[in-house]
Amino acid sequence: MSALAFAAERTVAIHAVLAASKVCQRVFTKLVNGETITKKDKSPVTIADFSAQAVVNSFLHNSFPTDPIVGEEDSKDLQDESGRPMREKVLELANSGLGDLNTSLTEGTLIETIDRGKFAGGPKGRMWALDPIDGTKGFLRGEQFAVCLALIVDGQVQVGVMGCPNLPVDAKDMDGEKGCLFIAVKGQGAFQRNFSSTTEVPISMSDIRSMADASFCESVESGHSNQNHSAKIAQLLGITKPPVRMDSQCKYCSLSRGDAEVYLRLPVSDTYEEKIWDHASGSLLVSEAGGIVSDVHGKPLDFSKGRTLAANSGVIAAHASIHERVVDVVQKVLFSEGKL
Repeated sequence: MSALAFAAERTVAIHAVLAASKVCQRVFTKLVNGETITKKDKSPVTIADFSAQAVVNSFLHNSFPTDPIVGEEDSKDLQDESGRPMREKVLELANSGLGDLNTSLTEGTLIETIDRGKFAGGPKGRMWALDPIDGTKGFLRGEQFAVCLALIVDGQVQVGVMGCPNLPVDAKDMDGEKGCLFIAVKGQGAFQRNFSSTTEVPISMSDIRSMADASFCESVESGHSNQNHSAKIAQLLGITKPPVRMDSQCKYCSLSRGDAEVYLRLPVSDTYEEKIWDHASGSLLVSEAGGIVSDVHGKPLDFSKGRTLAANSGVIAAHASIHERVVDVVQKVLFSEGKL
């Protein structure tokens, strides 16, 4: 694929995700630390969600006005008089992230902008998938969360950009600089850059030779993946290192640069369907960094079924050299538990 393929989309996605990530940082500083608002009243993470979605949707509409967007949020909580206090905060924060566009939103255009994310998805044409804050509990704890944006064309993820405001630039220096962008275009490799720099560095997964050298990356929240099954899988694979637990698609980012080797998101329900915005950008990043991403049956993730991965169950991401082995063991454990 030509290095120029999707160059404009790549550039716009980087600007949009970086601007939204910085807005999320401002929300945390102003509302979590400053006002100590709790999750119970749906703030401040809801304010950050809305603000980030408004920022990203504004960038996308400015450059690609006919592209539909599959976004996580809609504006119902901001409407009418009851939504005014939150709406005013979101408007201020969203506009703080639109300086590069030399534009600003009004209360009316704010609602319209957020609701551009209502597209139903499907198998044909271009669409963007957006998770304005992936990892809401990580956000509230001041730990890992991500702004995740992907371009899907005819059901195939072509561009993925993720902003991880709290992820250390170097996993070996946890107290060092934080704030990373992860960037991938299909067929063009995977890259990392710091929030503080425009320099992009190629990244790749760890090409391990022994499963004893591997480590898992899994969700902090046990409700997102069956951690008991993960422990059995690790034992059968001969993995002895403790799991690396973090929120959000930052797990994909950590895998892509070699911080861990296996990411499991095992089914916790027979009926739950993963959302496309939770995996689109991360799955492309890992694939471009030398990995394979599939469901627990070994099937590629199918982004053509609408807003969810309706044709898939669970997620397995690992380096290409060990992926098949991981899938085999996952299936053995799930089958033994009557889950497959």
